[in-house]
Amino acid sequence: MKPLLVVRDLVTEIGVARVVDGVSFHVVAGETYALLGESGCGKSMTALSLMRLLPDGGRIASGDVRLGETDVLALPERDMRRVRGGRMAMVFQEPMLALNPVLKVGDQIGETLALHQDLGGQAARDAARALLDAVGVPDAARRLDTYPFELSGGLRQRVMIAMALAGEPGLLIADEPTTALDVTIQAQVLDVLRRLRAERRMGMLLITHDLGVVAENADRVGVMYAGELVEEGARDAFFATPQHPYSRMLFEALPRPGDGGRLATIAGQVPRLDGTLRGCRFAPRCPFAIARCRTEPPGWQDFGGQRVRCHLVGTLPAGSVRERVPHIVAEHVPQPLLQVEGLKVHFPIRRGFIQRTVGHVRAVDDVSLAIEAGRTLALVGESGCGKTTVGKALLRLIEPAAGTIVLGGETVTAKNASTLRRQAQMVFQDPFSSLNPRMRVMDILLEGMDALGVGAAVARRDAVTRLLRQVGLPDDAGGRYPHAFSGGQRQRIAIARALAVSPRLVICDEPTSALDVSVQAQILNLLKDLQGELGLAYLFITHNLAVVEYLAHDVAVMYLGRIVEQGPAAGVLRAPRHPYTQALVSAVPRIEPQIGQGVIRLAGDQPSPLDPPTGCPFHPRCPQAGAVCRQTYPGQTELGGGHWVRCHWVAGQA
Repeated sequence: MKPLLVVRDLVTEIGVARVVDGVSFHVVAGETYALLGESGCGKSMTALSLMRLLPDGGRIASGDVRLGETDVLALPERDMRRVRGGRMAMVFQEPMLALNPVLKVGDQIGETLALHQDLGGQAARDAARALLDAVGVPDAARRLDTYPFELSGGLRQRVMIAMALAGEPGLLIADEPTTALDVTIQAQVLDVLRRLRAERRMGMLLITHDLGVVAENADRVGVMYAGELVEEGARDAFFATPQHPYSRMLFEALPRPGDGGRLATIAGQVPRLDGTLRGCRFAPRCPFAIARCRTEPPGWQDFGGQRVRCHLVGTLPAGSVRERVPHIVAEHVPQPLLQVEGLKVHFPIRRGFIQRTVGHVRAVDDVSLAIEAGRTLALVGESGCGKTTVGKALLRLIEPAAGTIVLGGETVTAKNASTLRRQAQMVFQDPFSSLNPRMRVMDILLEGMDALGVGAAVARRDAVTRLLRQVGLPDDAGGRYPHAFSGGQRQRIAIARALAVSPRLVICDEPTSALDVSVQAQILNLLKDLQGELGLAYLFITHNLAVVEYLAHDVAVMYLGRIVEQGPAAGVLRAPRHPYTQALVSAVPRIEPQIGQGVIRLAGDQPSPLDPPTGCPFHPRCPQAGAVCRQTYPGQTELGGGHWVRCHWVAGQA
């Protein structure tokens, strides 16, 4: 079959940096080609080069890009506008940044329809509604008149897909289309893409760093590193026997079910591309590198149906490259370090000139949990279920409406919250936003120590230096600003800041959600090591269930402000009982196929906490719901071993 897209020896430069260096691949109509690799490897720049949407200072230095018979790089910009969005379209990673915040959804789709299909007026509106229906947006007619900020993340991504399809493209480029989405919403979006690809016989270029997404969606895989493709092959062959050391180490960095050993990490970082690179670009980080690797760039070699750019193809030792280190479990006492009972956080809704309260958003509605010293409780659920609000309420960063919080045997109140804050600290999701960009790292860490009077003033700088080494940062890190570090290093700084005041409890709010799998492995290893050394307790807030099984001892599953299932991590994740937990677990992308286990599709979106459903809050989306579920909130059903669930169906009442 003749390829739909052919890319040969593509070279893209930004200033003096060669961010895409000699990349060649092709995409056939009806297939998905996945580009896999860490951030900074050139995946997105490759896609932007194909669309000719490079940032300022960027240029395509050489190469050939053909879409069918069209030479894309030779087109004048006027003709390229017809190709871009018409024959070739792109779904961007962050829809809130890609969508115009001041234009309604219908108007934005209408712009594409006017340009590529010459539609306007009612015809364009009807076509836009049909596109929203096609991508699974509920109540499509009403959504046409909403603004992007009024939609959930999953719905915004579907609107982006609808806009991309408005020009009826033959090639769809999806750049990390599900990175920031919950697993249930991610499964829905990927289902939409798979269905549309099959119905329209589109070719798809899928850019991602998630091996599970690649395993479930790609036909062929290309692995990028430092601007180059280093391995390419059919999906099944690639997942059976990855040949390049970089590919193997990406697999080793994944948390595996039931594996409590240390995760393999890739030392160092992707090299800077603005200098002279000698030999294999992965050699400085490769555990198998020989002298030849550091001086001679490897060429392509065919091996077992795969193409690999490596001198050592076929000679790598069999088995795992994972370093095995015995896991040290801190001793813990039976008395919980943190005990929470009946926690509620209700946000008032005020309207009118005098701001009269007309209702409440029940963000957290009667949550109880306990964490012992040296143990990790994972709080999981979709975005908007109240997980982060729970974490902030525990530190009194948000004032709860009701409930008791006991930390270290002392009840936390508004009066003593600042004093007890030394015992509990928080690591936020985005370290770049939570670190002061105008302060050096040393000053960031000293700030909390000074405010809470930790240690003698003369000894604090030495303590910070030791702490930076403890979290794996270089000796000169204290004198640098946050922008001088990578994402993984900034997260280490955020962890160091939390540890600077010697807390007993650390609340981690999605600390690895935006990190590549290799950097994620480094942070998870660090958190586990620190727990073993210091006996820390963690409340780990996340929607990544693979991370949960690796790090957590216990799991609490949250839905619409309430915990619906809780128990030991192994029991909850391997034998989930609540229908919502079952859907979450089934939606996790996996590199190993789960025989006989399909993805459970949930209908609709999570209801608004402003007006939650009566009875069980999950019943509008639950495939098992009966009459009693619509009327009565379920009680707690004990399943043994500390595992319990709130569900009429499990209790045998539905």
